[in-house]
Parts: sequence; structure tokens; C-alpha cells
Amino acid sequence: MTLRTVTHAPIIVSALFDAEDFQWLDGLRRAHFPAERNHIGAHLTLFHHLPPSVEGELKQRLAALTRRGRPRATATGLLNLGKGVAVRIESPDLSEIRDELADAFSFLLTPQDAVRWRPHVTIQNKVQPLVARRLYEGLGATFTSRAVKISGLAAWWYRDGPWEVLASYSFR
Repeated sequence: MTLRTVTHAPIIVSALFDAEDFQWLDGLRRAHFPAERNHIGAHLTLFHHLPPSVEGELKQRLAALTRRGRPRATATGLLNLGKGVAVRIESPDLSEIRDELADAFSFLLTPQDAVRWRPHVTIQNKVQPLVARRLYEGLGATFTSRAVKISGLAAWWYRDGPWEVLASYSFR
């Protein structure tokens, strides 16, 4: 008899990038994120904390959402996070997907997930504001808007460090 391990870890939901865009964004993250805190690759978080009780329904919804066409997305600029910097992502298609999931799980959203979504990829965090401002200004001087390819959606167990994949779905 096989026993399933019970987990009480929260679930994170993210969009996945194709290999080329992941390499670009993760390269920025590896170059500028404090190494001692950089436990995961570049990511675009849709939800930071869903309860483990939604696992089954979430998997069904992610599978159904990825049967649609691939969402268009653009890296439009940088965000100054105060103590970090992020690449701003604009995608009405992905925002619609997130809105559908937020409606489905509205009664379970944490305050962080219930507020207006600002899609971004954090490339630096938890540094001194002056360090963040320098990176923001330095990268901003040469940043050009570019299309990015969203390849799928994933759910992850958050275990106080590296994320553990729960499920991953590719767009058709």
C-alpha cells in the first residue's frame, strides 16, 4: 500500500516563459539578485498563496486554461520596487486568465493576492534603496520593450525556499 504524503504547504501559481525569454530574465536575476536569497529562477507569479485544499480544482482549471491559445505578452519596462527592481510585463490575455482564477478562488485569496495584479519579474530584491535605484536607472537607460513568450502555467508547493513543482501545463 502506498501512502500519499500530506502537505500543508501553500500553492504558488506562475506563468512560464519559453527558453529564450527565461534565459534573458533569469540572466538578469542571477546578475542582480542577492545570491544568498536567489533560490528560484525568474518567474511571473499569478498567485502567491493558495491553500493546499484547492489542488485538485486548480489543476483542472490550469489544464483547461492552457488549452486556449498562448497569451501574448510584452516586457514594457522596469519597475522600481524601492528595495529592488522588476521587469514589467503587460499581457491583457494573461490578466484575463488571472482574473478567471481569482474569481474562482476569490473567497480563499490572501490580501496580497486580492489586490490589483501588477505582472512583473523581480530581478533584484531586498537590497538598499540606493542600490536598487542605480540598477533601475542603469538598466532603464538601455531597456527596450520586447515581446516575451508565455509557454505555460504552473503550480508550485512553497516550502520556505526552493519551490517544488506540483503541476505544469503548456499552452497549445
